[in-house]
Amino acid sequence: MAAVVKPVIEVRGMRTEDLDTVSALENISYEFPWSPGIFGDCIKAGHPCWVLCVDHAVAGYGILSVGAGEAHVLNICIGPTHRGRGLGRHLLGRLLDIARWNGAERVFLEVRPSNPLAKSLYESVGFSEVGRRPRYYPARHGREDAIVMALETAAGNLEK
Repeated sequence: MAAVVKPVIEVRGMRTEDLDTVSALENISYEFPWSPGIFGDCIKAGHPCWVLCVDHAVAGYGILSVGAGEAHVLNICIGPTHRGRGLGRHLLGRLLDIARWNGAERVFLEVRPSNPLAKSLYESVGFSEVGRRPRYYPARHGREDAIVMALETAAGNLEK
């Protein structure tokens, strides 16, 4: 019988030395990526910025904005080679924990209608559609709406 070695999964604070890797993941994951400067600005602004590491290598990241009893998932991504293993769910769960620990009673996010896998993940942890932002995202042929989703954290529906 062969032993199965499980990967070491860690979520830790994003550091400036992670920015090159985070930017590379962003660029291979999105057609209209954030610039490296935006990630650096998020760190400088004090937003909760996190990386998910698999066997000590950055495999994904998530960024929150927290204030006035609310949180907003600004960006969340798992690199293509690590998708389909539950890591996005794990990272989202940690971001929701951090939002709750910072006093957020509601968490918001936007998702593209053209990204049904992400929307399905968000719905599976309790997010529901609360509105639309017309022409919010850049798209190949113009602009794409955003589906605005919210999760009431005070209701106790956070997934661990």
